[in-house]
Amino acid sequence: MTASASSAAGSEGPAGANNSAGPPNSADSPWPVTQVNGKIKKWIERLGFLWVEGQITQVNYKNTWKLSYITLRDVDREESVPVTVSSSTLRNMSTPPKNGDRVIVYGKPAFYAGRGSFSLWVTEIRHVGVGELLARIERLKHALGAEGLFDDRLKSQLPFLPRRVGLITGRGSAAERDVLSVARDRWNNVQFRVVNTAVQGPNTVPEVTAALAQLDQDPEVDVIIVARGGGSVEDLLPFSEEALIRCVSGLKTPVVSAIGHEPDNPLLDYVADLRAATPTDAAKRVVPDVRAERQLLLELRDRSAGALTGWVRNERHHLSTIRSRPVLADPLLPVTQQRELISTAAGRMDRALQLAVRERRAEISHLKSQVNALGPAQTLARGYAVMQVVPRDGSGPQVVTTIDEVSPGSQLRIRVQDGSITAAAMAVNPAHGAPPDGPHGPEKTSFPPSRT
Repeated sequence: MTASASSAAGSEGPAGANNSAGPPNSADSPWPVTQVNGKIKKWIERLGFLWVEGQITQVNYKNTWKLSYITLRDVDREESVPVTVSSSTLRNMSTPPKNGDRVIVYGKPAFYAGRGSFSLWVTEIRHVGVGELLARIERLKHALGAEGLFDDRLKSQLPFLPRRVGLITGRGSAAERDVLSVARDRWNNVQFRVVNTAVQGPNTVPEVTAALAQLDQDPEVDVIIVARGGGSVEDLLPFSEEALIRCVSGLKTPVVSAIGHEPDNPLLDYVADLRAATPTDAAKRVVPDVRAERQLLLELRDRSAGALTGWVRNERHHLSTIRSRPVLADPLLPVTQQRELISTAAGRMDRALQLAVRERRAEISHLKSQVNALGPAQTLARGYAVMQVVPRDGSGPQVVTTIDEVSPGSQLRIRVQDGSITAAAMAVNPAHGAPPDGPHGPEKTSFPPSRT
């Protein structure tokens, strides 16, 4: 709050209140709270609009809120004032305020009688000092980012083992000593090409830009380190200049930013292919540790040897398992087994065939016996005879089965067991009780076969 505002506030006190219209304020006629808040509101609002400087210690802001609330603290004393501001004012700022920012606000003191609270109603907020520098850097960062200069797809991978490392730093600086000592401690044969430039002040940008172009044209330089040992925002401002950022974005050689300033990163950190926290970290990120790499090689060799030994052992065990299988222990075993199966099947087939032959022979013998038993020879052997008639036409004799085939006087041939008899039919007589048949009547008879 300005001095003029303080004097204006001091000119209106309790004494002035007693001079106002109305009954005097006393123990017998006290003011109600509403009257007190109303008088205080009038006194405060008489101050009008003020410019107030301070440091932000708390910001309560949401996009959905209509109003936002900020606590503004005095930069030298432990005193603060609440600030009320429209959320649209904060959204329209290029760099929204945050805790720790030093700002100048333009607003009017306001007293809310309903809850008896004081606040500074602010319509404008400006960053001052470092805050304004950071705001300008932030605006440039958004502009260059929109062009794609910070795109990760444009960044190059650092070589694993650079032939030569380009170093841009101040002459005789601690950053130069740190980078060289750490790098040579990690790899004694590392080669550096050091270019000393201004790293602070108005000559920084042209000198660093020229050094970058010079190292980028050197075919033996595989990576470039830009190193500085930190500093204030004002000291690091050249490393956020647009000319330097555009120069780095157009280089073919990978660039490592080792400015060494953690809270507020210069824009060089965003366009560089790699950001190192300190110059020492840059040396560790660019130059490999020979001892660690050798130890890693030994570990990898041991691991590969162990893996190979294990693989050979497993394969030997696998081969031993395969060789112990019956098919490999006796390769002819399947042939022998199949041969045995065939031999067994052949034996079974022979036995089955022999059995079938024997059964057929027995069947044939049985049928032969039946045939012999029913044949003419056996009949003749039992005392029967076969009578045949000899036709007069000279054809062969025919067996007589009925008397109709014989007539009296027919020539007969009677076969018996040991020969045949030629005879002539004397008469033909039917069987007893049979009706006479034929031209001869009852005289036509046949006689039964004669027994020898």
